[in-house]
Amino acid sequence: MKAGVKMLIDPLKIYSYKDYLLYDENERIEIIDGKIYNMSPAPSRIHQKIIMELSAEIRNYIKNNNGSCEVYPAPFDVILKNDDENITDSKNIVQPDISVICDKNKLTDSGCTGSPDMIVEVVSPYNPSNDFIKKLNLYDKYQVKEYWIVNPLKKNILVYKLEDSEHYGIPEIYTFNDKIKVGIYDNLEIDFNLLDL
Repeated sequence: MKAGVKMLIDPLKIYSYKDYLLYDENERIEIIDGKIYNMSPAPSRIHQKIIMELSAEIRNYIKNNNGSCEVYPAPFDVILKNDDENITDSKNIVQPDISVICDKNKLTDSGCTGSPDMIVEVVSPYNPSNDFIKKLNLYDKYQVKEYWIVNPLKKNILVYKLEDSEHYGIPEIYTFNDKIKVGIYDNLEIDFNLLDL
């Protein structure tokens, strides 16, 4: 992204990754279905703590099991595109709070091109509909295997997993007192009670 370029958002325009690259690197945006969404102000302390703790749990599990997956916290660009689509034409560029990528061919210096295996979003009070509706539909469409929505205000977690239909089923619902099995792994459980949130 170019530093210092402040762009006005045209509500009628369909934006792509090509446009995204023109934005000021200090101006955090996402593009979903060609529409630009400004990221909310700096997240709360608990929001950041949840990201730190969950990232550490997953990373430690991977390291301790000599796994090949990698974990990236935001800001980290994920460019979601169709197989026949050129990357610059992608109309879906997001910065999930946590991305777990097991196919290293998807990793570039710019981020991840293609669907991560797992995404975690921590709900912000500024734009909850993004996580519960827009991103849920987006991650379902691009077949992210597992999607967690962590809500610090309600102290609950919704876990969506791709089913045989290749779409998300009804979410499993947990609280901050529960142990949650990470579906993309055989034996990783995260005990929210031990995360000291």
